[in-house]
Amino acid sequence: MSQTIICKPEGMRDNHTHYCPGCTHGAIHRLVAEVIDELGLRETTVGVAPVGCSVLCYNYFNMDFLEAAHGRAPAFAVGMKRIRPDLNVFTYQGDGDLASIGTNEILHAANRGEKITVIFVNNAIYGMTGGQMAPTTLPQQVTTTSPMGRNVEEAGWPIRVRELLSTLRTPAYIARGSSHSPQWLIRTKQYIRKAFQYQKSNTCFSLVEVLSTCPTNWGMTPVESTEWLADNMIPYYPLGELKTPEVEDGATKKMLEVN
Repeated sequence: MSQTIICKPEGMRDNHTHYCPGCTHGAIHRLVAEVIDELGLRETTVGVAPVGCSVLCYNYFNMDFLEAAHGRAPAFAVGMKRIRPDLNVFTYQGDGDLASIGTNEILHAANRGEKITVIFVNNAIYGMTGGQMAPTTLPQQVTTTSPMGRNVEEAGWPIRVRELLSTLRTPAYIARGSSHSPQWLIRTKQYIRKAFQYQKSNTCFSLVEVLSTCPTNWGMTPVESTEWLADNMIPYYPLGELKTPEVEDGATKKMLEVN
């Protein structure tokens, strides 16, 4: 009988992570590293670390990395990609980083069709700085700065980054996966693989949003947090691919034929 041995990807280092118990950053790191290894991209890959819980992710990925100021990871990635278009460049950003101070950065990078890959981790809260309300915090969700729950009349509705970027006319690959179950980790890896393949073929900008947990700041056990994600986040942040360059190319071609 053949045996399958699960090994650490070459794209990851042996360091122990600083993430809280039950945090799914580690699982998402592994998905990214596995895809880069399987596509043979590790020696030509440069990652960009943000400010947030994943600020030290360069200690865990076995590849070159840059450190960006808060929200500026797309600008760093675009600069590196334009100087060295032969490289595979990706950012790994949280929702407090990308969807707040970095909103304009990601919006314009996507609108310009920059050939970079963005891994966007959404746990609906500011994790590193103490669990404050983020642009992605759900209605009535309790945080350290919204102890009575998010009031949408005062704070507005949570921003859906996948849906927002998908409205842009520029062709892109935009998808949302999740880390709450083995089944969705497998599917999310497929999305991440597509995103890197689109960059490898110089096709388009790509962003894969991944719903994640924050047991510490949510005040839950790891098991409770994955259940809360499934019951509360997925209804507001539905999973799946929303924009692909093939569909956009077809729509553009049809529009040109009509006009």
